[in-house]
Amino acid sequence: MADWVLKRTAARVVVLDQHGHVLLLEAHDPADASKGQWWEIPGGGIEHGETSAEAARRELFEETGIVEAEIGPCVWTQHSKFIFAGWKFDQHEHVHVAWTDRIDLSTRKPGGLEAFEALAFGGHHWWGLDELLESDAQVLPRRLREFLPDLVAGTIPPEPLDITHIDPSITF
Repeated sequence: MADWVLKRTAARVVVLDQHGHVLLLEAHDPADASKGQWWEIPGGGIEHGETSAEAARRELFEETGIVEAEIGPCVWTQHSKFIFAGWKFDQHEHVHVAWTDRIDLSTRKPGGLEAFEALAFGGHHWWGLDELLESDAQVLPRRLREFLPDLVAGTIPPEPLDITHIDPSITF
């Protein structure tokens, strides 16, 4: 495991289709099978010179191949500490909402996965709100189920909401 911590700013995106379904990517840590699998919204680090909206669009393309999404405002922020592929991350995230027609991702190729992402991602699913709320699947962000219903209902907060979930097991 790395002795140093990668501190960065990241952008993520909650992708909603015309029926209010949310796109989640199935993932696992290729370096730590004990974590099991989880479902997450697309996203990653913001590159030099990018806005969070530009990074959200790029990450959506890189991880799903989707280019025809309307990237909306930043609706949530969170501070997240985690270990992935043996690397320690300490990142501040800007989470945007985006809208698109339902896209069959089996016909798309991700636009540029990093090596560990290619190993980590196992699939995707357009989750209905009720289906997600009734599921016990692990999701990221951890507070997604708490805040997603407002987005599906079309309620955009006037300022981004802090949805940070503190994980006491991450102490670096």
